[in-house]
Amino acid sequence: MQQVLVTGGAGFIGSNFVHHLIAATDARVIVLDKMTYAASPAALEGLPADRFRLVVGDVADAGTVGPLVAELTGPDDAVVHFAAESHNDNSLRDPSPFIQTNIVGTFVLLEAVRAHDVRLHHVSTDEVYGDLELDDPARFTETTPYQPSSPYSASKAGADHLVRAWVRSFGVRATLSNCSNNYGPWQHIEKFIPRQITNVLAGTRPRLYGAGANVRDWIHTEDHSSAVRTILERGQIGQTYLIGADGERSNIEVVRLILQLLGRDPDDFDHVTDRAGHDLRYAIDSSRLRAELGWSPAYTDFEAGLAATIDWYREHRDWWEPAKEAVEAGYAARGQ
Repeated sequence: MQQVLVTGGAGFIGSNFVHHLIAATDARVIVLDKMTYAASPAALEGLPADRFRLVVGDVADAGTVGPLVAELTGPDDAVVHFAAESHNDNSLRDPSPFIQTNIVGTFVLLEAVRAHDVRLHHVSTDEVYGDLELDDPARFTETTPYQPSSPYSASKAGADHLVRAWVRSFGVRATLSNCSNNYGPWQHIEKFIPRQITNVLAGTRPRLYGAGANVRDWIHTEDHSSAVRTILERGQIGQTYLIGADGERSNIEVVRLILQLLGRDPDDFDHVTDRAGHDLRYAIDSSRLRAELGWSPAYTDFEAGLAATIDWYREHRDWWEPAKEAVEAGYAARGQ
């Protein structure tokens, strides 16, 4: 039976991938997660004990990572590397955890898979490419030059370069993917969509950075999971694949849609101080993934996916409510 080590598997995107992998395959899954504030033990509840194991540890700790990678001895065994500090606002306040986890952690993992000749898939972000003008018809492709604009995106760019260097210099069997903005269940309420949803559910007004013109290319986390599994199974070693679902929306459009779906006036929100260095627009061209590997997204109706996500947060108030006051206090202290 295939074994897959998933780093960061208790986080938002990682935990959704773990559920997807267990539902879609017969693989055994080992999750390595540091269990920081962004991890959620509840997101891993109910998984079959004979196919799932959680190891609490740091991806930057070679003494933890090495023995776990050494367990992956089957021909189809693999590591899927989600573990990362990922919130831009946090990276602007303190970049150091982003360097340690995203760069040092990736280096430690690369050395482990090199030592044991284990297949690796490295999960990255479209933010490494910087941003596009709002009226630019172009989208990011696999050959777009890197131009990161925040400590977060710079640390992910550095990690991507490490992976490519280990493929070329040491023959590490790795693929990479850069994905657009995810939404769906279990996303921490500091992030844009769940913050706005939970503000409305808590009886307050959504908060919109600046004018809200910034555009993001949204993809449901289940589609991200299916794309990563497709790359893991059929991707060409050394290749990068961009993952996107043609979900471009401005932030103000998303806030108004959330309000509309919750039965509120679409203009019932507040403008707040913009984020420093806020990227204008992200847009993904996922043609290679679709044409070469035959992948396509299932959640093509953003409004329906967003409605389902709203329902999930409405039904899981006990999960997010205990953290809500502290999260909003942190934003309020920055005028956001």
